[in-house]
Amino acid sequence: MNFEFTEEQIMLRKTVRDFTDKEIMPYIADWDRQGKFDSSLLPKLAELGLMGVCIPEKYGGSGMDYNALAIVCEELERGDTAFRTAVSVHTGLNSMTLLQWGTEEQKLKYLVPQAKGEKIGAFGLTEPSAGTDVAALQATATKQGDYYLLNGQKTWISLCDIADYFLVFAYTGEKSERHKAISAFIVERSWDGFSSKAIKGKHGIRSGNTGEIFFENVKVPKENLLGEEGEGFKIAMAALDNGRFTVAAGAVGQIMACIEASIKYAHERETFGKEIGRHQLVQQMIAKMEAGFQMSRLLVYRAGELKNQGKRNTRETSLAKWQACDFANAAANDAVQIHGAYGYSDEYPVERYLRNSKAPVIYEGTREVHTIMQAEYVLGYRQDKPLSKKLPAWEN
Repeated sequence: MNFEFTEEQIMLRKTVRDFTDKEIMPYIADWDRQGKFDSSLLPKLAELGLMGVCIPEKYGGSGMDYNALAIVCEELERGDTAFRTAVSVHTGLNSMTLLQWGTEEQKLKYLVPQAKGEKIGAFGLTEPSAGTDVAALQATATKQGDYYLLNGQKTWISLCDIADYFLVFAYTGEKSERHKAISAFIVERSWDGFSSKAIKGKHGIRSGNTGEIFFENVKVPKENLLGEEGEGFKIAMAALDNGRFTVAAGAVGQIMACIEASIKYAHERETFGKEIGRHQLVQQMIAKMEAGFQMSRLLVYRAGELKNQGKRNTRETSLAKWQACDFANAAANDAVQIHGAYGYSDEYPVERYLRNSKAPVIYEGTREVHTIMQAEYVLGYRQDKPLSKKLPAWEN
């Protein structure tokens, strides 16, 4: 494996970093206090080709590889988790799933405008009673002639008030059949019976748009069934392989932000007649951040290379997501400690990093779920089978 960044990737990182420094960093503290998601940044990301960075050019994307998507997520989360989340959900969970499972007609109708950033995509799996236990979902889609009648509710949906199109999972068969009876659908916001409501009072990612979506007798054309009936669980798991990859990459960016903030403060602050960076316990915390950063980035790019080859990467992506998110949470906690009492104030960004770092440890598979997955791989209890629809390999 070549660990050198290509010239294209170096330029991409600079482009996203410049965007973050100009469009996010100066305003994010106020947006966080206000609980405001500035959706005007999404068209700006689209102008740079970042809303479909790893989608093939034939479908409106930039045609770059999957590690280019990791770079985008790293640099955006260095600014704030909310904007990495927007790209994660739009590209990782939605667009990449359409690329993998959609028909040509679905790709032309939905993927192309999403890759161009003309339309925004989101993902609807979690429900009030269904998170880790996907089969506990209550949403139903009953076939009636040429359409399905969709009823139910989803929660903790990123871009709930912003997205135009949603990938939604619901039972099309008997709930007693559990995973085998779940199907996936492409749902448009404009359809009758669809509504959404933002969730307020979140602990972190306050500048992100997160909430609930509701379906009351929404008529979904049969052409909007993604895959076949009963393939919804497989599609959801494939989507999570993509989403978890972007979350892991974002966590690398958050560690990077913690390191940058801590280095700056360690040089500015003096105690006992010297910079606090000279104190060994402060050095120890910064060294731990650097170790977590380097290890997490290697795990992420390893998973990305498997994606580039069109290979199954559930095990590798799970490990990257688990470790990177745990390292980011620990780095944010240490960054607050390095800042002392100032770290407890929003005068400095590290308290926001700490609040933001908790959610990724929970969503898209809790740390406990990934711990069990990794143990079962090692013990031989879990083995990945090739997917019926492979992730398209990136071609240089």
